[in-house]
Amino acid sequence: MTDRVSELDQALTVPADPTAAAFFDVDNTVMRGASIWHLALGLWRRDFFTARDVSSMAWKQLRFAALGESLDHVEKIREQALGFIAGHSVAEIGAIGEEIFDEAMHDKIWPGTQALTRMHLDEGQEVWLVTATPVEVAQVIADRLGLTGALGTVAESVDGVYTGRLAGEPLHGAAKATAIEAMAAERGFDLSRCSAYSDSANDIPMLSLVGHPCAINPDGALRDHARANGWTIRDYRTGRRAARVGVQAVGATALAGALAAAAARRRSR
Repeated sequence: MTDRVSELDQALTVPADPTAAAFFDVDNTVMRGASIWHLALGLWRRDFFTARDVSSMAWKQLRFAALGESLDHVEKIREQALGFIAGHSVAEIGAIGEEIFDEAMHDKIWPGTQALTRMHLDEGQEVWLVTATPVEVAQVIADRLGLTGALGTVAESVDGVYTGRLAGEPLHGAAKATAIEAMAAERGFDLSRCSAYSDSANDIPMLSLVGHPCAINPDGALRDHARANGWTIRDYRTGRRAARVGVQAVGATALAGALAAAAARRRSR
């Protein structure tokens, strides 16, 4: 019986495919909204910063969900995020990131995108997240989803404590393509056999690098580019966009008010 089970396991095992890999953006591609927003909200709940900071982040999250990302948007979020973690240890933020994923990010994962990651894994391919999100957060997401690993923006640390500065540039736009090229050279990937997925026109360099690009929940510019170039388009969003944005606006306003009220109650204690 043991030999038969062993033979069955061998028959069902998919051999590794070392020349192909899949690369996924995170925000609005793997999960709804901006992962840094969920991190910021979780840190607020742990008294890292004020309700005013979260109110500002809420409106950035709303704009991101409604209009897609921009370089200016990413820069502002980056500056805020670095300020939040300065002086805290890498181990502390890593542990908190795991808690926040379980609390707030898990149910934001797009089932359709997760199914795509499983498809590539089942084909014996490596699957990497490639994102401007802090690498510690990206790695938590990758670990929780059973992916190979993550490339993300690296915050500088000295003796295990964050300085509030970056170690290099944000992993955004063309920088993602550069990072993937370096990884392909190191790990022997054939980029013509690789796949990439993103929602944003800012990731056209990354998508153009591989043989199998796919626009997921694309912004208008990426949708137009994908159609013009015959790329696959997958949209897991439901309902009319205007209705969705309207609900998000109400939610962001309510959240900002609730946080302000909570802060006032804290001050009065």
